[in-house]
Amino acid sequence: MSDAFPHLAALVYDDSQDPDALLRAFAAELNGCGRRAVGMVQLGQSGGAAPQLSALLVHSGHTMRLFQDLGPGATGCKLDLGQLLAAGTQVADAIDAGADLVIINRFGRQERDGKGLSYLVERALSAGIPVVIAVPVARLDDWMAFSGGMATRLACDRAALEAWWTAASQARPAEVA
Repeated sequence: MSDAFPHLAALVYDDSQDPDALLRAFAAELNGCGRRAVGMVQLGQSGGAAPQLSALLVHSGHTMRLFQDLGPGATGCKLDLGQLLAAGTQVADAIDAGADLVIINRFGRQERDGKGLSYLVERALSAGIPVVIAVPVARLDDWMAFSGGMATRLACDRAALEAWWTAASQARPAEVA
């Protein structure tokens, strides 16, 4: 991918990597240093046979379940679009209140189709706020189509994330336009 739009970054990961822990720690550090990271990251399974995925809103510490409870015999899960949109609304409100960085937990099927949290990317970039989104290797082609190849591709490691953030946070907002 190109670095033509340095305020937009894809943190590309494979099944052996944990972008959530990386993004959570990075957001906590930024927020602890007086910067304002907003957005959400997945928390993963919380026990039981069926997945119980939830997301942490990094700006508030609030946790939201994003998957429907399909009952005690369920072995899979289904995305709760209502909860996802509710989380998105909270992130949008946080963007409007002012942010230094927006974190989107995943580029998935919903975002590929222009739904889900994809509108938050545009909202943040329109405000000159850098955005980082976790993108699974399996969805990299979809991401490239979505971003028009105009995003920075990052390895799923702290050094790459920090280097991108340093450059993106120092760029002038006029450069985004």
